[in-house]
Amino acid sequence: MADVTDSAVPPPDPVLADAPLLAAWASFRGTHRPFTIPGHQGLAGRLSRALGALLDADVPLYGGLDTVKLSGGLLAAAEARAARLWGVDLCRFSVGGSTHGNQAAVLTVAGPGETVLVGRNAHRSVLLGLVAAGARPVWLPVAAHPATALPVGVTTAVLADALAAHPETRAVLLTEPAYLGALSDVPAAAELAHAAGIPLVVDQAWGAHLGVAPGYPAHALAAGADIMVTSAHKTLPAYSQAALVLARSGRIDPDRFERAFEAGHTTSPAGAVLAGIDGARSVLETVGASLLTDLAATVAAARDRLRAIDGVRVPGPEDFPAGQFDPAKLVVQLAGCGADGIAVEQDLLAQGMPVEMADRDTVVPIVTLVDRPADLEPLLDALVHSIRRRSTGIPREPAGHVWDPAEQVRTPREAFFAPHVTVDRASAAGRICAEVVAPYPPGVPVLVPGERIDRDTLDRLAALAATGTRVAYAADPALETIQVLA
Repeated sequence: MADVTDSAVPPPDPVLADAPLLAAWASFRGTHRPFTIPGHQGLAGRLSRALGALLDADVPLYGGLDTVKLSGGLLAAAEARAARLWGVDLCRFSVGGSTHGNQAAVLTVAGPGETVLVGRNAHRSVLLGLVAAGARPVWLPVAAHPATALPVGVTTAVLADALAAHPETRAVLLTEPAYLGALSDVPAAAELAHAAGIPLVVDQAWGAHLGVAPGYPAHALAAGADIMVTSAHKTLPAYSQAALVLARSGRIDPDRFERAFEAGHTTSPAGAVLAGIDGARSVLETVGASLLTDLAATVAAARDRLRAIDGVRVPGPEDFPAGQFDPAKLVVQLAGCGADGIAVEQDLLAQGMPVEMADRDTVVPIVTLVDRPADLEPLLDALVHSIRRRSTGIPREPAGHVWDPAEQVRTPREAFFAPHVTVDRASAAGRICAEVVAPYPPGVPVLVPGERIDRDTLDRLAALAATGTRVAYAADPALETIQVLA
């Protein structure tokens, strides 16, 4: 099994050796006394030990990792290494997460009034990118897997029909993989988009590790996408908010790509976040294949153990077409045993083990390439005990994670800036939505500004909130009231 743990005499660090920003961060700490921002200047420990410990790793890019004038070219060098790894000619590191990356991608490919085809499992950030660009989305329904009910993305047939119906389309935007690990046929989607002369943009926030080791799906760029947005922090060892936007020129304008990226990026990027992206890329390039092979085996063993519980389903790659499920994804489905996922989550929290996502029917712990089999044993012990304790033995129909698009009456931009009023939920049906409402995680909008609100959708959202699922972004999280266009 691959191991990169410390020892008494540290061995040469292959990750550090090929990561210019990470190396700059390591050499800066303890050797420089900055008179630049950030205001703590590395001395916050004088004021509070806790605050000092919190800020100890915070090194700026300007006047920290590099000179204020960036004369060392370290960021450009690190981005070039990432572009080479993913096989493209354009790459930018973002400290604003895939949220910033998705908005930059939308601004790159579409402008005011232009049509884009968007899978309905798109993240909230894509919607706000549409608002910023003024583009008109045509929302594409997402299919559900027949056996597991997991969202599997936009089918080839749906995409082909939409392209035929909307020849004015400027780009296709898909989310691959979906939050629960499944992918659609990305190569086929790329072929369809390119045949229409337009780019394919893929939000691969949950797939920064794909395409590196055997047994994993190809990453979106290898599958033919023109832009890929991915979060280093979700599945790789990086700081929160660390993301990359990668692209190949040809179907996109490189200059517009740069302008779109800079439009929403901070002018004071955190050097530690950038160095973490560089280090995570180096991990993938140096030891990633071995670590990811081990990870797939570890998660497969966890699936086998959980599947031994009566009524529990744990989808895996064998349930899907080749290359269309992430083998590192651990999705525990509880509807068949009657256990309540929110109650299971509470049991895990009581033992100090928060999980990434839990609703009534599903529990999703995140397992990454830093984890070893022994790390999972306490989690699996607690999960097995809780599920068996909470099981009723009475199966129920799962709530599902697929939401159909509603009637679009106004564009997201028009609705975002239009006057609105607040009405009670019972009066909202039939009105035009003015706000974003999304179960979180993953933050996929269900109610979208500019769409007519359907009563069934309101009832489903209210039922989710009543069972303990967090319904995010709404002005009224309890959904007793809804904001609609005046």
